[in-house]
Amino acid sequence: MSNAPSSLSPDVADPTRSDRDASPSSTVVERRISTGRRSSDRALRAARQVDEDDQLAPYGPAILAVRWATTVACIALSWQALAAPDFSVVPWTAAVLANTAIRTISPLRYDSTSRATLNLLLEVGFHLLAVAATGFWESPLVLSLVNAVMVAAFARGFAFGTRIATANAVALSTSVFVQSTPSYDDLELAARWTTVLVLVGIIAGYGRRLASEAAKRHNQALDRLSRLTDANALLSSLHRVAQTLPSSLDSNEVLDSTIARLRGILAFDSAVILTTDDVDHLFTVSRRSGVRSADRYRRHDLPEHARRALSNKTIVAVDVGSTPERGELHPDAEYALAVPLLAQDEVVGVLIVERHTRQEFSERDLEVVQAFIEPTALAIDNARWFARIRTVGADEERNRIARDLHDRIGQALAFLAFELDRVVRMDEHDEPVGEALQELRGSLRDVVAEVRDTLSDLRTDVDTDSDFASTIAEFAERVMTRSDLAITIDAESSARLPIRQEREMWRIAQEALINTERHADASQVSITWRCNGTTAELNVTDDGRGFEAGSGRADSYGMLGMRERAASIGAGLNVISRIGEGTSVRCSLEER
Repeated sequence: MSNAPSSLSPDVADPTRSDRDASPSSTVVERRISTGRRSSDRALRAARQVDEDDQLAPYGPAILAVRWATTVACIALSWQALAAPDFSVVPWTAAVLANTAIRTISPLRYDSTSRATLNLLLEVGFHLLAVAATGFWESPLVLSLVNAVMVAAFARGFAFGTRIATANAVALSTSVFVQSTPSYDDLELAARWTTVLVLVGIIAGYGRRLASEAAKRHNQALDRLSRLTDANALLSSLHRVAQTLPSSLDSNEVLDSTIARLRGILAFDSAVILTTDDVDHLFTVSRRSGVRSADRYRRHDLPEHARRALSNKTIVAVDVGSTPERGELHPDAEYALAVPLLAQDEVVGVLIVERHTRQEFSERDLEVVQAFIEPTALAIDNARWFARIRTVGADEERNRIARDLHDRIGQALAFLAFELDRVVRMDEHDEPVGEALQELRGSLRDVVAEVRDTLSDLRTDVDTDSDFASTIAEFAERVMTRSDLAITIDAESSARLPIRQEREMWRIAQEALINTERHADASQVSITWRCNGTTAELNVTDDGRGFEAGSGRADSYGMLGMRERAASIGAGLNVISRIGEGTSVRCSLEER
């Protein structure tokens, strides 16, 4: 495949034109791949936004309680005027009561718009007018100003509430002092009520700030909880998928099976699967059949029919044998088919197949490929995502290997270093070093053997060809060769577990056997394995020295790792040990 882009002739047929308009020398057929579209939740967000915009909504119960409390207090203070009756007070008292009833049914809203600000000022002005019309500071309705100031402070904070309180106090005091010369009692009354109103504005505004901060922390906590819940659900789903579909999530197996299945449904001579990623946006040749090509391509270096398939998200079939500038993978290609790989309407790659004979791709071929490619693209994308997710646990696995190497090899290497220093010092003092070097050589051979055994243990694993029974038998043979342990294995299996589960069960058995080898001072170990494909039970029992329950040993020597592995596949782990009687590790996987 050339790195230079190949163009097709301008008379390539447009699929929207009739057959009689198509060029006889070149035929292109495009078919749109149907993709699902996600539903929008803008209506739900808009409904939520209504409540979020109303800055008084969170304080509705407090405002309603204070509103009715002040109204009832005003009616109580107006009782004598109502009984008289004093018609300068009765209408305003009724108006205050009616306003309270209206605001109970239809609460005042504030959303920082000019109309909301006007409604808020009209509310304050109404109560100011009611107080001014019924006696100013001596009015029985003066307490209604408390509610007006409180609403203003809840709406815009204590600064605005304080200004409203001050403006009310100045307006009432000025009206009183203009009408007559104020007495000491008048000044004292004005000062007292001014102080009350300002304090109400400050306290209500400060309460608004505290409530806002508490609501913010609450929303942050809920948001974090929501993310954790989503992550938990996702990880649980991934866990179930990893247990039941491990082989179908392997990218190599998916790509190999794609070519094999494609060859079973479509006749072709050469094919290439190119996948792209989000890093460099290059197209990598993941699989090829019957053709040689470069490993990576930029998008503009792809054949024109492949670029068209990617741009339009369509299947494109083209007669490349009759075009002036050929755009094929193989020099003998006559017809080419470019199929975009789409997952959730996103391009993850492109499939290009070619025929080297004058046999064009039929309508039936296109229908077969369209039905084949959608699940295939999803499988390829799933495999890529699974590979990325699997790398998340790579660091933990590397740490586990590092700890294993440290436990088995690190201390031995440190000992060799000390011995080598000792030999050097002996040589510096002209002491004979021959015997010391012989001992050092023996220790070095032991370390080399330890390294070999450790690497063999790390490489040993179950796979599609080696089941649990054969793997544990191979490992036990190696352990008996390097130690004095006598190991017996009783394995019965009518069917295999999914690879993911069987691998973790094997690692638990391996860790238990290594623990026995290193720490138990045992002479015999028995391993029992029962499996029917959905449930399994593993028992590793030794006759070693054992340890006390709850002693630090329960979580040392890899016990914690075994528990984590059992939990990762939904299995139970039970460790029973008694001093002088040995240890038994039982891991059981029940059917769900």
